[in-house]
Amino acid sequence: MSSPSVISLFTGAGGLDLGLEAAGFETRVAVEFDATCARTLRHNRSWNVIEGDVHGVTNKKLLQIAGLKEGEADLLAGGPPCQPFSKSGYWSSGDSKRLSDPRASTLDAYIRILEAAKPRAFLLENVSGLIYRGKSEGFDYLQRSIDAINRRNKINYGLEILRVNAAHFGVPQVRERVFIVGSREGKTFGSLMPTHGDPTDSDLVSSFLEKPLTAWDAIGDLEDDDSPDLILKGKWADLLPSVPEGFNYLYHTDRGDGLPLFGWRRRFWNFLLKLSKELPSWTLTAQPGPATGPFHWKNRHLSAGELCRLQTFPNDYQILGNRAAAQKQVGNAVPSALAEMIGYQLRSRFFNEAPFATRPLTLLPARRKKRAAMEPVRAVPRKYLGLQGEHEAHPGTGLGYGAQKRQNVA
Repeated sequence: MSSPSVISLFTGAGGLDLGLEAAGFETRVAVEFDATCARTLRHNRSWNVIEGDVHGVTNKKLLQIAGLKEGEADLLAGGPPCQPFSKSGYWSSGDSKRLSDPRASTLDAYIRILEAAKPRAFLLENVSGLIYRGKSEGFDYLQRSIDAINRRNKINYGLEILRVNAAHFGVPQVRERVFIVGSREGKTFGSLMPTHGDPTDSDLVSSFLEKPLTAWDAIGDLEDDDSPDLILKGKWADLLPSVPEGFNYLYHTDRGDGLPLFGWRRRFWNFLLKLSKELPSWTLTAQPGPATGPFHWKNRHLSAGELCRLQTFPNDYQILGNRAAAQKQVGNAVPSALAEMIGYQLRSRFFNEAPFATRPLTLLPARRKKRAAMEPVRAVPRKYLGLQGEHEAHPGTGLGYGAQKRQNVA
């Protein structure tokens, strides 16, 4: 039996496709705009890579390079750029452009190719903000567009939302994502039951759920990396060693156990955020600032190899470019083990193949039996002691300093 075929859009460094590959799918063509990502794909795989803007790729060219005709592809997969639908923009400013953001036009490209290729199923990945209550313009637009495709072509694509946290399926990283799936035949996908518990939610941890995999499980053997490009720089670099494992700047507020250096919730959550050996990693970001974590418990940046491990890429996969380029590529990716699990579920539920339970995941890290001791916490350096004092807490959504400045300018 031949492998199910995939047309991949917005492929990035390949996280989604690598997971689908592990589940037995074959990427027949991948479209990626970023030149460094395209080089990474070509370096690691023999996939047909179209390097360029998806809007400039014709339907005919895409199918021709994939070696497929209309209706022959098994799966259309991809994650249009998620920045227009991110909740972080809404938190900082009280509103966001959403569909008026030029990057949201990538939804149009996805919809165009879906109608042209008419695959047996589709998989669209995005941030949870795509379906954020009261700000779901993107999802509503997608629903209307697919309804129109069904009417024009007399087919029956369904549309189901899977909102998942990668850590609940064994990925050593807390990462919430939305997957929207549909079958050309109108088959129902259904829900996904977590396989691993959440260490912050005691109600979810029960006898039939495994303990979550941790950052230590993923990268414990790589901690002694003294590469110069991993050393922290910038205004806050020397403060990080005074933050314990598993904490962020909130440790140094009037509600934490450190010194009152900052106001409660006056910074983004990942400011001075440090990994814990006992917990999954927090969400990896694509373009962090110099004080934006998660950082290693050894008070340094994470290496490209560590980023790949936390994102459950195959161990032999190499990300090209410098550390910043690696951070961008991996931070934008889908955890590959999560995609592997969903790939098996797609084959079972939409393609009538063997149940997922008979297919063990191959991309999850092994659990490490031995844990290292927590890293020592250092005293706050003298140069930061002048920050001590009373600080106002954040007043709420859209009311922070940045939002107030924008309102004053307007």
